[in-house]
Amino acid sequence: MALVLLAAGLDTTANMLALGAFALLRSPEQLAALRSDPSLTDRAVEELLRYLSVGKTFMRTALEDVELGGHLIEAGSPLILSYNTANRDPDRFADPHVLDLHRQESRHVAFGHGIHQCLGQQLARVEMRVAFPALVNRFPTLRLAVPDEEIALRAEISDIHGVKSLPVAWDG
Repeated sequence: MALVLLAAGLDTTANMLALGAFALLRSPEQLAALRSDPSLTDRAVEELLRYLSVGKTFMRTALEDVELGGHLIEAGSPLILSYNTANRDPDRFADPHVLDLHRQESRHVAFGHGIHQCLGQQLARVEMRVAFPALVNRFPTLRLAVPDEEIALRAEISDIHGVKSLPVAWDG
């Protein structure tokens, strides 16, 4: 199991850290809030997980006939579900497309749900709780080195969402 945790968690956690840094650098007010108030760290981690979700999609099979949005999904039909869509549900989250480190509602499905939850989610959370405060405090002038629209996102068909590279700069 340790090997599975290492292999499965390496790409996802690395991409989550890069995406989280990108999101914070694109939101100076959120970055400043995290830097000035370390007590926001746990909430920031959960909000970044909700907002970004490195896992793109997951496959399931309909167990029974169900109607969704006026369409019948028959039992046995393959389904492709989106973590990001669930984590941006306006019926669940106020202003779902806004990164808000003060958000009270933090129940997301970035790590799956029920029996399909990620085994390494607690390790990933610990890594993020250590990395983000260390990054923003060690490099107080950290900023994107290129305009944010020039940051290329991973576009391959893999299940992992991330940035191809994240050029940054800082003073000192």
